[in-house]
Amino acid sequence: MSEQPAEKTEKAERRQFRAIKGTRDILPPDSALWNWFEQSAREVFESYNFRDIRTPIFEDTSLFARSIGEDTDVVGKEMYTWVDHEHQDLEGLRSFILLREPTFENLETVRLFNTQVKDFIRLARAGMADGTIPRTHHNERIVQDTSVVLEHYVREQVDGLSASIKDSIHKFEIGERITLRPEATASVCRAYIEHGMQTLPGNQKLYYAGPMFRRERPQKGRYRQFYQVGAEVLGPSDAPAIDAEVLEMLLTLFNRVGLAHIKLYVNSIGCKECRPKYVELLRGDLRKVKDQLKEDSRRRIETNPLRVLDSKLPEEQAIIEKLPRISEHLCDACREHFAKLKEELELRGVAYEGNWRLVRGLDYYTRTTFEVTAAGLGSQNAVCGGGRYDGLVELLGGPAGIKGIGFAIGTDRAILSIQEGGNLPKLPGLAVFIAWMGAKAYAPAVAIAKKLRARGLAVELPPEELKFRKSLGLADKLGAYYALILGEDEAASGTFTLKRLSDGQQDKLDESALIARIESELRGPNA
Repeated sequence: MSEQPAEKTEKAERRQFRAIKGTRDILPPDSALWNWFEQSAREVFESYNFRDIRTPIFEDTSLFARSIGEDTDVVGKEMYTWVDHEHQDLEGLRSFILLREPTFENLETVRLFNTQVKDFIRLARAGMADGTIPRTHHNERIVQDTSVVLEHYVREQVDGLSASIKDSIHKFEIGERITLRPEATASVCRAYIEHGMQTLPGNQKLYYAGPMFRRERPQKGRYRQFYQVGAEVLGPSDAPAIDAEVLEMLLTLFNRVGLAHIKLYVNSIGCKECRPKYVELLRGDLRKVKDQLKEDSRRRIETNPLRVLDSKLPEEQAIIEKLPRISEHLCDACREHFAKLKEELELRGVAYEGNWRLVRGLDYYTRTTFEVTAAGLGSQNAVCGGGRYDGLVELLGGPAGIKGIGFAIGTDRAILSIQEGGNLPKLPGLAVFIAWMGAKAYAPAVAIAKKLRARGLAVELPPEELKFRKSLGLADKLGAYYALILGEDEAASGTFTLKRLSDGQQDKLDESALIARIESELRGPNA
């Protein structure tokens, strides 16, 4: 017997919702590990005088198109983008117009088409006038041209002009194109420009932590909503010491959080003087071996030949190894900058390896590039990447001469590496479970819970009275360090029984001795 519609509806309403593909929930106790990692990053970064910056998670699409590059996979395939507007009426009217096939053999279709196009123009002009639709040259030109063509269309009865009108209306921008940020460097640079931070003293040293979004194929350690911790230095100087300090800071963090088998790879990709010459040399050599490359690499020969060096395809590795290396084609200034960077790294005791294939495929990247790999991530073992981008601020409309360098740590991958490596930190858990019994014990239990929590201790206070065994059993399951036993006798005498659950040792203490004992054991030098 077939299922009735009402039964189908009821089942649909009861369906279990799940996280969208490529996203996931971070639950306790993992969330405590995430908080610890991010707090460790904050402490390390702030010890180097970096300060927190928080930017919106969505921006104007063109910010990323201009900074990352129109030809990149991120912009072309992976960004979550939508048109943000409040004009559903105008959007609906556009849909009707685009579906119309008016012909002068049927004047009613022409009259309806004419009316709807005029309504569209009227609403478009009103929206631009009140600021709810972008008043751009592009939009104003479309409205003006469409009005003129519509008059010719109706007066001269030329059927072919309707296609031109529909094409113009299709291109009209009702709202702004908005994108969930696929990375944060562009947003930081936008904020730097918008708020005139170049007028502040010295270099601006900024860090951030938060979610990013890319629609890529989910795999181990990679998600469509992923998280990054990163830092940027923006200012008038490109001194090698800045690059070295950034790298020192990065490895300081990774050593603190216990990332296993980390390796820092460093390269220089030249500047606007020497890099274009190398790119043309590389392109010429790639053309000679074009037939031996796969489709993606063949396409990149003309659009972005540096990206070919990023190829991980086994069959292309021998070919790439024979290509000219940028280190052999640096200008004197870039060669000196790279040499001083290596001196600065050695001065700081920062271990590194050179990697001539470590490039950034965008024009505004200059000189220093770097990457850090870690254990536990398989073949895609990069946990952090970064580089110098001296031309980006100016490219985005900011003042000329502003230099920049930064990095982004893949938090998801860093956490995975820590977990796989087994170097898990001992994180603070539940300090005290208050086992209260009897109505007279409840008020003192509430009072002592408040005092312990004020000292930053995690305390669990049952909302209802539990039997003694059940109360201690729950304390053990919750992983409490202590059970604080408070019955009516203790309440009457103003004392507490403190039981350490790991070995069962217990003592009866007054309030001041109780607090001193807990703080001494949980926060003392051997805690």
